[in-house]
This record gives sequence, C-alpha cells and structure tokens, in this order.
Amino acid sequence: MNKAFVVVSSLLLCLMLNAQASTQKSVKPEKTAHKPAPQPNPIYQIDTTTGNFTVELFADVAPVTVKNFTDYIDSGFYVGTIFHRVIPGFVIQGGGFDAKMHQKKTEKPIKNESTNMLKNLKGTLSMARLSAPDTATSQFFINLKDNKNLDKSATQKGYAVFGKVTNGMYVIEQLANRPTGKVGMYQDVPKTPVKITKITRIN
Repeated sequence: MNKAFVVVSSLLLCLMLNAQASTQKSVKPEKTAHKPAPQPNPIYQIDTTTGNFTVELFADVAPVTVKNFTDYIDSGFYVGTIFHRVIPGFVIQGGGFDAKMHQKKTEKPIKNESTNMLKNLKGTLSMARLSAPDTATSQFFINLKDNKNLDKSATQKGYAVFGKVTNGMYVIEQLANRPTGKVGMYQDVPKTPVKITKITRIN
C-alpha cells in the first residue's frame, strides 16, 4: 500500500510540474509600448534682397497653417514675391505679389487656426486674410510689435499665429524703415521692392 501511495504521489507531482511548465510557456512577456518621439518644429531660412532671417514654424499647434505655408515653399511659390505692405510699428506683409504688384494665383483658403490662442507678439508670423475668418491663402505678416488687437477674443476671430522669427529680426526692422508709397490701389508699398530670393529648411 505504501508503494502504491508513492507511485500515485509521483504521478501527481509529475502532472503538476508539467501543467506548471505549460502555463509558463503560454504566458508571453508584455510588450512595452514606445511612443514615437515628437518631431521638432521646422526651421527655415528666408533669404531676401535686404538680408536673411530665420523662422520657426509651430507645426505642433498650427498644423493646418504650417502645412499650407510649407506647401507654398516647396512649390517655389514665394520666390520672387515681395513684402508689399510695410507699416512701421505695426507689420510687414508679403507672400502674394511680384515686384510689379501683380497678385499671384493661390490655392484654396484654409481654416483659421487662431483658436490655438497664440499671441501676435513682436516677431511672430501670422496669416493675412480677408474680413471673413477662413480666407487665408499665401500671404503672411510679421508683427513689428505686440499687436494684441489682432489676437482672437470674445468679439473677434483673430489672426492665426503660426511661427516666429528666431534670428535676423534686425533685417525685418531695417525693412520696416524703408520709404513707402502708393502703387495703383495699394498703399504702404516699399519704393524699392524687397524680394524673397530663397527659402531653405535648415533642420
């Protein structure tokens, strides 16, 4: 009887060990989820006939506007366009006219991303538009001072900030001091055209 008990116990032990081994094989180690690293905001150098400056584009908070802007860059649209509206102590505006003040044909308007609540501070880039909010195409402006009146508020849609000048602000300020005049129906046009000659991504 003792021998029978030993045999049965041995069989039970073997069965338990086999079951434990099977369980261990069936349990797969958990995979660690790796989030993709956030992409850095694109940085571009804008070359003009008066000097160069560098801008960072806020792709993380203004993705629609930045894609629109970089699509125009990639197509070569901005090369040869001028800063056609210069108002000292306010803004310089460009991205829509050639040196003869002929307006270039653009793509469809985009959604106004002023809901990102970025402020129109000195040195920031914003999209120019018509009075309706979702009418921006290619034209942009650079703030020469903090323009709180251009920000989104309870009473107005505001102008979408999508970047900032990170180097070469002195070039912008020199441009802002150029003599301006009237060309046809357009006012505040620099008497000597300031052209964009090249835009290059540097990161």
